[in-house]
Amino acid sequence: MIDLHCHMLPAIDDGARDLDIALQMAQMAVDDGISMTLCTPHIYEGLFPNTHDGIRAGLESFRAELATAGIPLEIGYGADIQIVPDLTESLGSGRLPSLHGSRYFLFEPPHHVALPRMPDLVHSALVSGYVPLITHPERLTYIENDYDKFVACARSGAWIQITGGALLGRFGPRVKGITERFLRDGVVHVIASDGHNLKNRTPVLSEAREAAAEIVGEEEAWRLVRDRPAAVVGDVAPHDVPLPPGLDPDVEWPPEQPRGGWLSRLKGALGG
Repeated sequence: MIDLHCHMLPAIDDGARDLDIALQMAQMAVDDGISMTLCTPHIYEGLFPNTHDGIRAGLESFRAELATAGIPLEIGYGADIQIVPDLTESLGSGRLPSLHGSRYFLFEPPHHVALPRMPDLVHSALVSGYVPLITHPERLTYIENDYDKFVACARSGAWIQITGGALLGRFGPRVKGITERFLRDGVVHVIASDGHNLKNRTPVLSEAREAAAEIVGEEEAWRLVRDRPAAVVGDVAPHDVPLPPGLDPDVEWPPEQPRGGWLSRLKGALGG
């Protein structure tokens, strides 16, 4: 598995507080079956004034610490990018980092205030050759009102990324229900940990993958945590990456359900 969104770099934002916690998070990820993590600190002017150069330097230092500790986790970087007016220009100039140097980048909408022009921002990024991964829309306070807007962005070419812990109910039943709705509608591209700590927001994916498989099936669940994240790391063009089932015109979604109620389904399963 590959985790595209994790706040593991020590003492750089609201993620790992120090090196010891960062190393424990890395070991936790490895123990969960994660082979690569992209460290994605916030770039948020006035709160987390990180820079591309600072994140890269922090990553190189942490990579050396992982090697010294013998933790076999491959790491790369990007950033959790707040929306800024010169977004595409800043990605092009390198002022803002994309994910692992690819055309994909984390696109973090405001948590409490809806962006009236978000589809325009997504379109601008796409025509500039970048693919936004819209992060954790299920956790936005206004998502019920703007749900269709996010689905429309996915249909236009943006990617939707949900948080594993949200699917497991760690942000409450409301967020869990919205996360399941995104999956049932077949519009989710990636599940990431958005790991911040060792307790309630851990850098793990396996349990969320299993929960997703109950909704979208095993094959698609692996695409959510392995295949599409690998395509991001490899900078594969989005038209060469399998679409989520609800966005693929060649896939019947949702799958047709058996008719006749639970009794007839039971008889069918028993061969009666």
